[in-house]
Amino acid sequence: MQIPFLDIKAAYDELKEPIDEAVARVCTSGWYIGGGEVETFEKAFAAYTQARRCVGVGNGLDALHLALLAMDVGPGDEVIVPSNTFIATWLAVSQCGGIIVPVEPWPDTSNINSDKIEAAITARTKVIIPTHLYGQPAELDGVLDIARRHGLRVLEDAAQAQGARWQGRRIGGHSDAVAWSFYPGKNLGALGDGVAVTTDDPVLADRIATLRNYGSSHKYVHELKGFNTRLDPIQAATLAVKLTRLDEWNTRRRVIAAIYDERIDAPGVFKPEVAVGAEPVWHLYVIRSEKRDSIAASLEQEGIGSLIHYPTPPHLQGAYRDLGMAEGSLPVAEELARTVLSLPIGPHLDPTDAERVAAAVNRAAA
Repeated sequence: MQIPFLDIKAAYDELKEPIDEAVARVCTSGWYIGGGEVETFEKAFAAYTQARRCVGVGNGLDALHLALLAMDVGPGDEVIVPSNTFIATWLAVSQCGGIIVPVEPWPDTSNINSDKIEAAITARTKVIIPTHLYGQPAELDGVLDIARRHGLRVLEDAAQAQGARWQGRRIGGHSDAVAWSFYPGKNLGALGDGVAVTTDDPVLADRIATLRNYGSSHKYVHELKGFNTRLDPIQAATLAVKLTRLDEWNTRRRVIAAIYDERIDAPGVFKPEVAVGAEPVWHLYVIRSEKRDSIAASLEQEGIGSLIHYPTPPHLQGAYRDLGMAEGSLPVAEELARTVLSLPIGPHLDPTDAERVAAAVNRAAA
């Protein structure tokens, strides 16, 4: 591709010397599980997200799963989730034995429609999971208000929203807990799997920390039936280096998004809208069009990468065939799956290339 969807290696190239030094520091330390590098990053990321605590975990699904377990979600408990999200949001509930209750999104932002949440609450509801999809914060005020009135917990899925803000405050401490992802392609990406959970609740933080380490808070003492899912020191050291550039990289993403906002003007192509109070970080820039497939094909012919996030909603995946939700049961999520297209965006995409992408979209849509 002349213009790839995302150049992941460019982030390493920009910070090669400090990343190499950080990795070498871990290798020569002789400490390869936990330790100072993990603790240093946890403190730095907690401070960055304006949360009191940060607990490093092995991967994004585990972060959601352990947070739900720490909230005492078990068999028969209902968890409200977005119908439009990556399947990990649903899988975490399933791993707890919980009952998935999907709620449709706003079409313009693709995030969960807070106006529809209350109708989905029952006596068995325990947790609401809003996803900050594409790097745009969900409307937390409405979600938190509903949760407080009904005595429910809120677990934010912020896998795509490192650095985003809601009502001026960084995502990270608004609710009971926030699950992140540092998958290599994220705004803050590791060299492999790695994630964290942030929270202002010390009880939740301690319980997640125990669950991630075989249910043990002290060596060979196991209070809970836990797991082995810990943030690796090499990943923590790498993330600590990249965290120093995250705001700058997010600013570069905003420049690309602004170019798309200004230059894409083809009829029938809908650009993402930003909710009032949200400051997105543009992990993805997602347009919608009935001509999605032909636009993607035309971009490919011009050497421009694009992706679909996501081509099949969770309720139509084979993994959730047991729910018996046929096509048409969640029409907004299905419409988005049929029409969305993610354009190239990232901190290392040249603005002139973004202008080429916008022009190519306009030609293809016309």
